[in-house]
Amino acid sequence: MPDAAAETYSYLGPVGTFTWLALNQVPEAQNKSWRAVNNVGEALDDVVTGRSVAAMIAIENSIEGGVSATQDALASIPGLRITGEYLVPVDFVLVARPGTSLEQVHVVNAHPVAYAQTRRWLERALPEHGHIPASSNVSAAASLLEVEHADAAIAPPGITDHYPLEVLAERLADSEHAVTRFVLVSRTRVLPEPTGADKTSVIAELPVDAPGSLLEMLEQFATRGVNMSLIESRPIGDALGRYRFVIDLDGHIKDERVADAMLGLKRFSPNVIFLGSYPRADRQPVAVPSRYADEVFIEARDWLRGILSGEPDD
Repeated sequence: MPDAAAETYSYLGPVGTFTWLALNQVPEAQNKSWRAVNNVGEALDDVVTGRSVAAMIAIENSIEGGVSATQDALASIPGLRITGEYLVPVDFVLVARPGTSLEQVHVVNAHPVAYAQTRRWLERALPEHGHIPASSNVSAAASLLEVEHADAAIAPPGITDHYPLEVLAERLADSEHAVTRFVLVSRTRVLPEPTGADKTSVIAELPVDAPGSLLEMLEQFATRGVNMSLIESRPIGDALGRYRFVIDLDGHIKDERVADAMLGLKRFSPNVIFLGSYPRADRQPVAVPSRYADEVFIEARDWLRGILSGEPDD
């Protein structure tokens, strides 16, 4: 990898986006080169082609759920691994060019996700507004200084630190507890060591479209005491009714129960994509019932090995 690429991190820009805030949480990225991109595909292409060592991308929102563009990209681009996750509280402000009043706002520029998360406020305060989609929350604000198609923009708090705009309204988010989850993606094959507060991400397909297939896949985790913190379906795209499942598991693949569940999943599913095991953003330890502890799995394997080798019973 070229020296410049080894020092470069890609993110959805420009400066000031929620993705930028997430990348600010990565110690390894500090004092390195950051490359602003326009979309998830460009960010991941930077990683695949070696222009960047890693990319920060949004993968889930507490209000809107999974980010479908990210999930589909991770399913279709080989060789990617998630190395960490980061949480960013989400809130928005309405900004406009200096001298603009709220009564003068008729058209709002906003990223589609931000627009969805502020709809109730917009419908209450600006019931007759029009919407122009933007590629990012910050580009929505920046566009006000370049073109005059919109009167105002939905943007992150602090946007006026970067652009000469005025805040017309604050705290626009429909939910005060909204959080977006970001992941750092690279090409590394080195697994972070288990911390006891870990998450494992996979994508799996059902072998057949038949009654009980999904239940059989879920049993691979349930019978081994592995909790799923996320499961979402995405169309595979080759035929109607064909879906893949994006799954987050509580635990590390080096945990015996998770490793055993992954073996079961691989035997069951025709296509399993391992996306990585990494520390949870909230650092909350994963509670594991004693019957699913590592030593229980190790003892069971030793017991079976003794039977197969003809060892005498204790």
